[in-house]
Amino acid sequence: MAGFRIGRGRDNRTPQQGQQQPRQQPYGTQASPPPYGQQPWPPTGGNGAPYTAGRPGGHQSNGGYGGAHGEPEYFGDPYNQPQHPHRGDPYANNPGHTQAFSVNEDPYGDGNTYRAGQAPAQPAGPRLHWKDLLSGIVLRPGPTFWQMRDYPVWGPALIVTFLYGLLALFGFDQARDDAIHATLSAAVPYVVLTGVGFVIGGLVLGAVTHTLARQLGGDGAWQPTVGLSMLIMSITDAPRLIFALFLGGENSLVQVLGWVTWLASAALFTSMVSKSHDLPWPKALGASAIQLIALLSIIKLGTI
Repeated sequence: MAGFRIGRGRDNRTPQQGQQQPRQQPYGTQASPPPYGQQPWPPTGGNGAPYTAGRPGGHQSNGGYGGAHGEPEYFGDPYNQPQHPHRGDPYANNPGHTQAFSVNEDPYGDGNTYRAGQAPAQPAGPRLHWKDLLSGIVLRPGPTFWQMRDYPVWGPALIVTFLYGLLALFGFDQARDDAIHATLSAAVPYVVLTGVGFVIGGLVLGAVTHTLARQLGGDGAWQPTVGLSMLIMSITDAPRLIFALFLGGENSLVQVLGWVTWLASAALFTSMVSKSHDLPWPKALGASAIQLIALLSIIKLGTI
């Protein structure tokens, strides 16, 4: 009886029955993952690679929605990330480390992308000789303006404009008569001052064209723009001036040549400003509008 009473309160199950059965989770739920920092290391297969079903020795990614052992996988495959050391830094671009870049380095491009509003790093070509420059403005204006967009042309511009101003005086009927009937001592200063006045006027008009081009988004330098504008002004008016020296400024042929050469100068001004300032032709023509109107009123028509 004593033995019966002693054993009555004990568990009469067999040792196999006394083992604790695992508790099943309710349908539709999942076991909670262990706290952060206490996750067990995943079992590995051959060669130390993580073991996954269906691919021995490899790790199977679930596309960022769920990792192995019921853990969420938010940052892709943590076991198969490529190593890209950056300039000798063994920790650069590794998990847990930021990527290092140098100053002015573009991590998303090759550095050769065109950037609007910036002049090219190198000139488009070597500086042209003054003979090639003058002939290029007439025969091949586009390549010439593009090649000389970074070079000042003060020497040819000042000399050609000054000589043009000396002869331009005789293209006006009244001014020519005054110069011819005046004494030599009075005519020489008069002609020289006219040449200097044309140089100053060319500088001012070229500066206005450059300023308007920059206001419209251009990026060219002011010295090439002013110098080339002075050359265009002088060269394009040469055919009209040659006939005006003999026929007079009021001759009908001279007037027709004046309009034709003015249209030619408008085309050359537009091409020059477009190449020098990287502007589309409507903006380039708009930047040259004031200089073109001044040339038409003062020189071509002589109304001012």
